[in-house]
Amino acid sequence: MAEELHFGRAATRLYIAQPSLSHQIRKLEEILGTSLFVRSNRRVQLTAAGRALVREAPIALAALENAVQLTRLAGSGITTTIRLGYTPVTGFDTLTTLLDALHKDHPGLTVDAREIFSAEIPERLCAGDLDIGLALSPQPADGVSAELLREEPVSALLSICHRLAAGTPLPVAALRDETLLLFPRRLAPVYYDGIVAACREAGFTPEICAFDEPPVHAMLARLAGGREIGLAPASFAEHAANARAGIVLRDVVDPPIRAALSVLWPANDPSPAVAGVLATARRCAERNGWLPHPVLE
Repeated sequence: MAEELHFGRAATRLYIAQPSLSHQIRKLEEILGTSLFVRSNRRVQLTAAGRALVREAPIALAALENAVQLTRLAGSGITTTIRLGYTPVTGFDTLTTLLDALHKDHPGLTVDAREIFSAEIPERLCAGDLDIGLALSPQPADGVSAELLREEPVSALLSICHRLAAGTPLPVAALRDETLLLFPRRLAPVYYDGIVAACREAGFTPEICAFDEPPVHAMLARLAGGREIGLAPASFAEHAANARAGIVLRDVVDPPIRAALSVLWPANDPSPAVAGVLATARRCAERNGWLPHPVLE
């Protein structure tokens, strides 16, 4: 009505009868205790009160819609903030994909994402510091449920000046005389042991330099300027090589080394918020081919 300033046209636009529209406006004016329109035989105009309502109503309606959404979330048990711990190597691809999907699936949910090493995530879940976690090859832990979310090959990251930088994929045996730069075993023991086992299968025990200085960018800087070789899940390695000058990516073969990323949550019945995140994570895995076989809810 405020846009048309004509009762007949406004009623047509709203698909209601003109008498009904006039009645509703009069009722609104009675509730507000003031006139919203100046009516005459020739024209209809907004009063000062009417102009104020037109200006403020969209803001009030948006606030009301937001309040309704938050109320529904609270009523269903879904909190407005969920605390998600993620291991550093998931920060480029897996986490970004999941956060984008969560924004679409649960627009009222805020994710407080925290970078935490894999070995620390189960403990933080049990302590109530986290609601859900993304961990690289986590060890089983009492009180924590885990589900495989992504499985991918491990790739090598090395300086563009390294003697192995050019050429074909690297057999594990080619790493025999190299120093591998890895995070300490205590931060991701299953992943660390998997790399050591692959090297021993290739006939040697690897020389490992433990790097215990987060963030990940510090590790990439060291690789770009040094002689060591970093081994990381392929999705992380690809983004790291693209993001950091002086680093190249090589596939690792014979045998390929696999990295497993799992989603973790408290073993007791999850809240609706955690259940919602799990459902979205499973859909991400299926849509993006993160697992050899699709994940079913």
